[in-house]
Amino acid sequence: MKSKSEKISAEYSKAIKENKNIVSATGGAKFADYSVHELENLPEGMTDNSFGCGNPLATSSVKEGDVVLDLGCGTGLDLLLAAEKVGAEGLVIGIDMNEDMLNKAQKNIDKSGFKNIELRKGLIENLPIDSEYIDWVISNCVINLSSDKEKAFTEIARVLKPNGQMLVSDIVSENMPRWVKRSGILVAACAGGTISEQHYLQGLKNAGLTDCSVVARQYYEPLQLASAVIDLLPPFLTKLSCCGKSIVERLLIKIASPIAKNLWSAKFAGKLG
Repeated sequence: MKSKSEKISAEYSKAIKENKNIVSATGGAKFADYSVHELENLPEGMTDNSFGCGNPLATSSVKEGDVVLDLGCGTGLDLLLAAEKVGAEGLVIGIDMNEDMLNKAQKNIDKSGFKNIELRKGLIENLPIDSEYIDWVISNCVINLSSDKEKAFTEIARVLKPNGQMLVSDIVSENMPRWVKRSGILVAACAGGTISEQHYLQGLKNAGLTDCSVVARQYYEPLQLASAVIDLLPPFLTKLSCCGKSIVERLLIKIASPIAKNLWSAKFAGKLG
């Protein structure tokens, strides 16, 4: 039987191979805080397989010469943005457990021409990174997928240099129905594995991070949440219609309405020491 992480990885591999562009509870809002300039300068097709919930670099003070670690780097969108910020004297490291993601990321890096990016295969709960090596840890809608978030938070603290900082975008929730947390598709879509803001902040503090706070939030409409699931369904289901309207979409919007009140993305900041 596959583990939870293996099942999630399989969903993302499927999305890459089938060129899906929505596997996120954020739906079309996932690029809301990326500037037009940032998106325009990316390699062609870069955003087609981006599964995030917000730009973790938007409010950071990453500077030239910094070493940046991206947890769950996916196909590399945030890697490229970070590489530009740290310059030739800096370094950006991308970690992902999924081979297909890393292969796609490498292709995007090659297209970009950046020489200051490294990719490493690994788990965010057991990072292949030396202790006290990283200036900035960033992540985009990944930690919610972890089945051992406390370990992931501890690893963030371990790899950060003294006074190193983290800024991650993630999905959080309050009072999420049990059936959502048990749904394989919704876990992969960053909805089923969520915890509350309070538990997230406490987990960071327990790991030894200080000045932990939520610096921004983004809320979603039921249609955006429904769209996150529609693209994962078999085509024969999505084509079902009545009176010119998708039956599946209407059903999912109805189901998503109570979820939308209890689920949002948040940007968490913290530092070591």
